[in-house]
Amino acid sequence: MNSPSLRQLDIFARMVAAGDAARCARDLGVAVEQVLHDIAALEMRLGYPLFDDPGGDARLTPAGHKTAQAMTLLSQDRPGAERAASGAAPPPSPPIPAGPERQSIMLAAPAPIFGHFQDALAAFEAANEDIAITLDLHVHSAQQAMAALASGRADIAYFYGLEEPAGIESRYGWSEPLNLYAGTSHPLAHTDSVSREALAITPMLTMEPQNGMREIVDAALAKGRLRTLPALLESDNMFEIIAALRDGVGYFAAFGTLARDLGRMGGIQRLALDMPLPAIEIRQAVAPGAVGKPAVGALADFLFL
Repeated sequence: MNSPSLRQLDIFARMVAAGDAARCARDLGVAVEQVLHDIAALEMRLGYPLFDDPGGDARLTPAGHKTAQAMTLLSQDRPGAERAASGAAPPPSPPIPAGPERQSIMLAAPAPIFGHFQDALAAFEAANEDIAITLDLHVHSAQQAMAALASGRADIAYFYGLEEPAGIESRYGWSEPLNLYAGTSHPLAHTDSVSREALAITPMLTMEPQNGMREIVDAALAKGRLRTLPALLESDNMFEIIAALRDGVGYFAAFGTLARDLGRMGGIQRLALDMPLPAIEIRQAVAPGAVGKPAVGALADFLFL
């Protein structure tokens, strides 16, 4: 799964089905606080709120509604055997409003990138009532974007890259700097200039290996000639990462909304490096067959305005 952890996605789906955190907690047999904690961790990973009032009526935000729609696509890649092995019941599928009279544009993008232009998507749909935008949150890399566009799973795909990739026609959207963070109590946080040598002997905290953001971060660190120790902690639970950072356990690499949120937190500090790290590029590609679909071209251009 190239997205937030399966546990968080399961809880999100159950929260949507239950309608509020208390009922969701009863269904799962856990405390309400645990449900709210997992939802908050998921929102931090995604970079946008899913519910207006998670502890109350749990009304989905517009972005949360789109994410709930995309959940049906995410769940298709999770085999039943994996559910059985984990002991988890299949999550209820969030409802998707029917609209056969509307033409659909499939947009594939990492969830944090969807968060970046969710307002633009809402504005486009509002101005074009005959068009419905459907999300696929699987795509992170150029290879995944190529596969989604070639198979017809996407009309427009956004993906992470370090440069213009071969084999797919794309255009550059913007770049997000990659930063390293440590707890304010960590020795590296008190250094005016952190070297590659110092990082090479310092434990690292990372997301789980199958996470799409982990893949691009690893590639950027390798391109920046940064040698790393085996990860001391691999977790998609950002609260677990944050707690470890504040305990001075190691450092963590982040970009985009996640980096922004980490930079605002007490007890965590961005490290001052003596070398630049490659920035993460956000690139857009359009399916070759979509040239004859004016709405697809219009949306692709609109997202660049």
